[in-house]
Amino acid sequence: MLNSFKSFFKKYFITKAEFQKEIHLLQKEIQANRFLLGQIKVQQIKELCNNISSIQEAEFQVFSQFGDDGIIQYLIQQIPINQQVFIEFGVERYTESNTRFLLMNNNWSGLVIDGDEKNINFIQQDEIYWRYDLTAVCSFITAENINQIFVNHGFVGEIGLLSIDIDGNDYWVWKQIASVNPVIVIVEYNSVFGLLPITIPYQADFVRTKAHFSNLYWGTSLGALYHLAEEKGYYFVGTNSAGNNAYFIRKDKLKLDAVPNLTPLTLERGFTESKFRESRNQQNELTFLRGKNRLKAIEDCEVYHVLENKIFKIKELI
Repeated sequence: MLNSFKSFFKKYFITKAEFQKEIHLLQKEIQANRFLLGQIKVQQIKELCNNISSIQEAEFQVFSQFGDDGIIQYLIQQIPINQQVFIEFGVERYTESNTRFLLMNNNWSGLVIDGDEKNINFIQQDEIYWRYDLTAVCSFITAENINQIFVNHGFVGEIGLLSIDIDGNDYWVWKQIASVNPVIVIVEYNSVFGLLPITIPYQADFVRTKAHFSNLYWGTSLGALYHLAEEKGYYFVGTNSAGNNAYFIRKDKLKLDAVPNLTPLTLERGFTESKFRESRNQQNELTFLRGKNRLKAIEDCEVYHVLENKIFKIKELI
C-alpha cells in the first residue's frame, strides 16, 4: 500500500526544484522552436527580397517586441556591413529585444546596456552570455555619459547597428553619440507626438513613469528624428508597422541604384501611427485612449521644438 502511494505521489506530484527544471526545459524548447521559425523566415526573405517594396513587408518576430527581427534581417542582406557589431540599450532582461536574434542567428558581437542591475545580472547568468560575444553593462544612460560607456568597453568606430530605446532622452542621446559610427540606426519614437518636430526637453534623470501619470509623455517624435538623421548623414527608410521604431541608414552605405526597392522616404510617407493603447489614469489604471485623445491628455506638458529651438506647451502647437 505504501509503495503504491509513493508511486502515485511520484507520478502526479513533483518538488519545487523539479517543477522549475521542467519549466526551464519547456522555455528552452519554446525558444528553440521560435528560433527555427525565424530561420525559415530569413530564408523566405532572401528569396523574396527583390519583391519587397517596404521594410514592413519583411517583418517577423522572434525576440523583438514587434516585427523588427524581420526588418533587421532584410536590411543586413541589402546593405554592406563590414563590422558585424551592434549596440542596444534599454534592453531590460534582453529576453525581448531588437538584437537577440541578430546575436544568435548571425553571430554578431554586441554591447547591451540597462539601468537596472538585476536585469544585467539576469543577462550575465543566461547561457547566451557564454555562447556568444555579448557584453552587458549596467548604467543609467545620459547624453553626458553615453560616449564614455562605449569607449570604456571597447566599442568605438564603425559598427553595424545601433538600437536606441530608453523611453525618454532618445533624441538627445543619439544627437550626442560620436564615438561610434553605426551603419543602421533604430530609434523608438512616440507617435502620439505626430509629425511635429518635437522631443521632451532634456532632463538627465528623466523617467517616463514619473514624468506624467498618463505614461504618454516620453521620448521624441518621428519628425525630430527625421531632421536629426539628416544632420548626422542618414536616410530615413521607414518604420515598423506597430508605429514605434524608426529606421535610418547611413547615406554612404545605401547605394540607391544597387538597392532600388530600399529608398529614402519623406516624413509624411514613412510615418506610422501606433495603435497600441497604453495610457493610464492617476490611479495607474489603463484607460485605452486612442488617436488624438492621447495627445490631448498631455497637452499641458512641455516639449522642445528642434527647428525653432524653443520650448512650448503641446497645446500651443496643436
